[in-house]
Amino acid sequence: MNVRRSAAAIAAAVTVIGLAAPAAVADPSPAPSASPSPPAGLYGTHDPQYDGVWRQSLALLAQHTVGVRPAAKAVDWLAGQQCADGSFAPFRAEPDQACGAKAMVDTNSTAAAVQALAALGGHDAVTGKAVSWLKSVQNKDGGWPYTPGGPSDTNSTSVVIGALAAAGVKPESVVKDGRSPYEALAGFALPCSADGGGAFAYQPDKKGKLEANADATAAAVVGALGQGLAAKGNSAKDAGGSARCVDAGHPDPAQAAANGAAYLAQAVAKDGHLTSVLPGATDQPDYGNTADAVVALAAQGGAAQAQKPLKWLEQHAEAWADQGGPAAYAQLVFAAHAAGADPRDFGGIDLVERLNATGPAPQATAVGKTAEDTEDAKGTEAAEKSAKDDFPFGVWWIVGVFLVAGIGIGFLLSGRRNKS
Repeated sequence: MNVRRSAAAIAAAVTVIGLAAPAAVADPSPAPSASPSPPAGLYGTHDPQYDGVWRQSLALLAQHTVGVRPAAKAVDWLAGQQCADGSFAPFRAEPDQACGAKAMVDTNSTAAAVQALAALGGHDAVTGKAVSWLKSVQNKDGGWPYTPGGPSDTNSTSVVIGALAAAGVKPESVVKDGRSPYEALAGFALPCSADGGGAFAYQPDKKGKLEANADATAAAVVGALGQGLAAKGNSAKDAGGSARCVDAGHPDPAQAAANGAAYLAQAVAKDGHLTSVLPGATDQPDYGNTADAVVALAAQGGAAQAQKPLKWLEQHAEAWADQGGPAAYAQLVFAAHAAGADPRDFGGIDLVERLNATGPAPQATAVGKTAEDTEDAKGTEAAEKSAKDDFPFGVWWIVGVFLVAGIGIGFLLSGRRNKS
């Protein structure tokens, strides 16, 4: 999920664009100024003010998804960003100090952190407090806002559903005034008879009208299926994307997901990618939201449903990921993982190696192998080919990364807010 929103305004912009910024997670948006000295353990080199927790969460979750054991200091950095009440802000420069009443905590950063730390294991106290906080800020419609007290939105509700599921909590059991998160999502779904039927809106406008939003739809499909950022592809033999939207009165989560996937399939049918539409700007490919769409299509209908946008990303997303940094690489890893592609050979590039290079060297690069073991193995292979030189070290420091803020959170934050 790209990308979702920050202290509010920047995060919201991220959500519209669709890169990995707190729901999790945004897209080609202005890059924040480079931080002269990034905090130890943090992934990415740019100012983490608006997306530090989001991009760290995506990076760690993506590494875990492909069997990489992250550096302990990277995991500790993320866990150390939590406030005393269980919430997370996009970034805390001084985590040893109390968050305070003015801390800009949000549901997207919190939910993304839960998904990453729950997957890594050993952080039950942290994730338990975070889930309790998320439950405490649930709205009466069953959904979640980006920041406590605001109106619910599709991206935030979806990324929280992913967090609840990751923490072992059944999303349907978390209700407010008798309404569950799935009922909240249903309220954002457009009927099949509407323009963009089957899609989800980010939020109703001031008049209560729903407008189709591809980023929100990708997030909602995954959320309606009870999955998170690192969603798995549907492997059922009869899995298949819905060819059309099917109205069923009040669609259940499964039907809502199928309808949303049908909308996404149509949206990428012509060019293989989604398009970002920003006022005053020329339309351009939306890489982050396209990656999210791949995850959604694969999760709902199986890997075959996601092949066209997946192949497009393999051919065109390298430059975007280089610029976007850890969250962008993570989104591509999630897309490859869901659609059955090899993230270590994604259009000829190794997404895992490039992601690892944006932060501290992992403890292990594959199950049962430490980073040091992997380097030794590579050195042995090189020695067998040539007796001249030892295999050089420094693999994890090869790639220089420049991050685009924006995410969202987003679910961004990629239309989500963020994406990162």
